[in-house]
Amino acid sequence: MWVLDADLAAAFDRIDHNHLLAAIGDFPARGMVADWLKAGVIESGKEFAPTGEGTPQGGVISPLLMNVALHGLEEAAGIRYTANAEACRVEAGSPVLVRYADDMIALCHSQEQAEQVKARLAEWLAPRGLVFNEDKTRIVHLSEGFDFLGFNVRRYRQKLLIKPSKAAIRRLRKRLASEMRALRGSNAAMVITKLNPIIKGWAAYYRSVVSKKTFQSLDYYLWQLLYKWATWSHGNKPKAWVVDHYFGKHNKFRNDRWVFGAPGTTAYVVRFSWTDIVRHIPVKGGASLDDPKLTEYWAKRRKKAKPPLDNYTMRLLTRQDVRCPLCGDPLLIADQPPESPDQWQRWWLQLTRKAIAADYLVHHGRPGTPDGDQTRLVHASCHRRHLARPRRGTAQQQPEPPSRLA
Repeated sequence: MWVLDADLAAAFDRIDHNHLLAAIGDFPARGMVADWLKAGVIESGKEFAPTGEGTPQGGVISPLLMNVALHGLEEAAGIRYTANAEACRVEAGSPVLVRYADDMIALCHSQEQAEQVKARLAEWLAPRGLVFNEDKTRIVHLSEGFDFLGFNVRRYRQKLLIKPSKAAIRRLRKRLASEMRALRGSNAAMVITKLNPIIKGWAAYYRSVVSKKTFQSLDYYLWQLLYKWATWSHGNKPKAWVVDHYFGKHNKFRNDRWVFGAPGTTAYVVRFSWTDIVRHIPVKGGASLDDPKLTEYWAKRRKKAKPPLDNYTMRLLTRQDVRCPLCGDPLLIADQPPESPDQWQRWWLQLTRKAIAADYLVHHGRPGTPDGDQTRLVHASCHRRHLARPRRGTAQQQPEPPSRLA
């Protein structure tokens, strides 16, 4: 198996406007799209720049316009399908193309076929204003491996393994080190608040591939950063005091005495290796999100997908039917899962700040444990309102001070 690992040079900046508008055809908003493309841009610290070609990278509509511009790429690469009752399948001997935005790979049966696919695609891309970045585009054997979307895909003898790419690991290590330097002078609670979404987001993105050893390695690297931060923050204290002050069995569900925690609180830094490895289940046949007949299939698939939560939280969610006991609304909405470490990080921030909070809640007549208390998961907003009610009731019951006599 040979792989064409292709990279387009400045793809978003070079899309030909005339070809893109011709591909849109008689779409009702064609005039609006044309105005967007020609509107120009103003960057911070720079003057107005006209946009004679390309689309704004980072714009909300740019990925959609890229898909429109690259529509027909598979046909140009020579990919052939055979249709049957269930789905379309690639014909024997045909290459396979995988694309995400402007990143693409072509899986071929020989090196010669990979060279032919590259030549056909180069000819097809030219009228659209796009060219290959020859410095980054390469043809490799699957035994050498290639990187795609932060993953490394490589065949080891007869076994294909997908792992986090070395470049992605380097970026994460660099970010963690940068964050810890910026947090010098902050307290432990701030360190935990900053690191946990990054750790959980990165681990959630890579939990579906061969990541166990990578997670363990990153845990040790993060421990070194945390220990270095703690000793720097207390330069006049002995190291034994620093260890006793910050490290211990802060997670009651883990027999690990080297967990970093904030003194006087229950908050602690999570570990990468605490995220369970959950294999990705391939989509059936040619199932598409845009097919209204498959709405139920996608809903069931999302419901079965285990969110990257610990087992204790999952048991609570299952027991509560994923609903808040105070308002009855769902705690987690079954939606399209995040598609990058940054999106997973934002998912975690939303979850911890807005979505759920665990606490011991009084049932107010509802069946529960004999002492009337039971751990539940509730919306953070519902939790705040629940705690505010007793305070308001206590304030109303306090006697008013006697008024002064005239």
